[in-house]
Amino acid sequence: MPSNGDLQRIALWSIVVAFGIFGLKLSAWWLTDSVALFSDAMESVVNVVASFVAWYALRIAHRPADDNHPFGHHKAEYFSAVLEGVLIVVAALLIIHEAWTALFAPRALEAPVAGLLVNALAAVGNGLWAWLLISTGRKARSPAMVADGKHLWTDVVTSAGVIFGLVLAVVTGWLWLDPVMALIVAVNILWHGWHLVGDSVQGLMDVSVEPEELAEIHRVVEENSVGALEFHDLKTREAGRARFIEFHLVVPSDMTVEVAHHICDRIEGALEKSQPGAEVTIHVEPAHKAKFA
Repeated sequence: MPSNGDLQRIALWSIVVAFGIFGLKLSAWWLTDSVALFSDAMESVVNVVASFVAWYALRIAHRPADDNHPFGHHKAEYFSAVLEGVLIVVAALLIIHEAWTALFAPRALEAPVAGLLVNALAAVGNGLWAWLLISTGRKARSPAMVADGKHLWTDVVTSAGVIFGLVLAVVTGWLWLDPVMALIVAVNILWHGWHLVGDSVQGLMDVSVEPEELAEIHRVVEENSVGALEFHDLKTREAGRARFIEFHLVVPSDMTVEVAHHICDRIEGALEKSQPGAEVTIHVEPAHKAKFA
């Protein structure tokens, strides 16, 4: 799993990359005066702001637990993702306003070939960086980094659509395709922003791990609880990179504390291998607390 330092370095470089991509897209719009390319550039403004927010959120999320935050600062990353989603929605509304105006007064594109080549270069750069952010963020279980990567990938898809639409507009002379493509981009951005906010809110509400991972946790506990009578009330939740596992372990009433503790150590060790970094809480109970005996 990538270290905290690795994540923060990548997040810092994301700011640099975002500025570079924004500069390229702004140049493409300046060369062509295209509303669709303007919409693409406006989304890159969001990328710049979101990169700053993600970098700052990662710094906060990786602070150690303190007296006021005994469970850590992991959820700071979800606030970053929520804010990014809101910014995406605002950008989409600005694009819709500009595109709707241009739809009734379409204008010819200036230097379309040069502008489209510059925008294509920006899209390739965005795609490579999005892949790095998503793959690294998933390995590190970082919502902020995954959200940033997914947003960039959406940007790549919309850029490809814009380029295709503008090529078609140049070839056919249908100037109305320019604002129409901008509107399509805006709708796609709105959809992405909505889902990004929804996913982040789920994280803030202590969502459980995925069913496949929950089944794996159940298997590990069952295989390593030899000597106990049963376990029940298995609960999990995720908060950014942190993962919390909690359950009740029922042992024979005459079992010594030392033996029960040994069983708990064995389970915790197995869970640490299966779920690196997970915080495990086991409530040991006497036999009469069994639910499935």
